[in-house]
Amino acid sequence: MSQTLSTMGEASDVALAEPPAPALASSATPPMYDFGVLRELRKNAGLTLEAVGERAGVSVAVISKLERNQSSAELETLYRLGRVFGMTGSDLLGLAESRLAHKLVSRSYQSSGFKFRTVAYGNVAAFIAEAPAGARVSKPEIHSDEYELCWVLRGEIELALPHGITVLAEGEAVQFDAVQPHTYHALRDSRLLILHLRKHNRF
Repeated sequence: MSQTLSTMGEASDVALAEPPAPALASSATPPMYDFGVLRELRKNAGLTLEAVGERAGVSVAVISKLERNQSSAELETLYRLGRVFGMTGSDLLGLAESRLAHKLVSRSYQSSGFKFRTVAYGNVAAFIAEAPAGARVSKPEIHSDEYELCWVLRGEIELALPHGITVLAEGEAVQFDAVQPHTYHALRDSRLLILHLRKHNRF
């Protein structure tokens, strides 16, 4: 597979509704990944460039350029290098991404009476939701393979899942598999923090 990271730019799926396109905090686009983490992984494992290259089936020149952020990485290369350190290509990509500070401006949108502000990154999306009593929202079809965490900051929320209904009061939280059909119903004027967390170690 020859698709490179520089062309991926795939945004995290956003459940509950489809918000408008994100706006960057500035016109300057920061680098998406810092593969200097490869050097740290290699040194912690006590491996030379040659040893990593032999185990991964990747040339020393390619690994060296990646460690110095002088080239982009093909997906197959990430998969091969990740296996050397006991992780998936997605795990390695996540480490490279988390080393950099990516500043975003939150987006605002409304869905079924709920008002949302959100920011989304490759492995997590965060939502602040405000809902008046009686509002109800259900958009499970937009989810990818994620966990969802809901924390009630104010008010009271009823969460309907296939196996039953959970009522959450202020200060209470719940986590569940977001691929399930689910509906939020505000029993009182409410404010929520919702997180979508990408699942790891998917092959």
